[in-house]
Amino acid sequence: MVDIFALALSHGLLALAALRLLARVDLDEEGRGDAGGGRKARPAQRRKMRVPTQGEGAQPDA
Repeated sequence: MVDIFALALSHGLLALAALRLLARVDLDEEGRGDAGGGRKARPAQRRKMRVPTQGEGAQPDA
């Protein structure tokens, strides 16, 4: 009985969250500047791969 209640409660909450997300007005809008809640989107930053040197924990050649 408790297992059925736990499953029903968790699935019901997931269904409620999905319905609330699908009912949002701004779900299908792209290109608006304030769609992120007033925060500006930052461009993606690419990082360079850093190779550790001998003193930074690099494994010595065996």
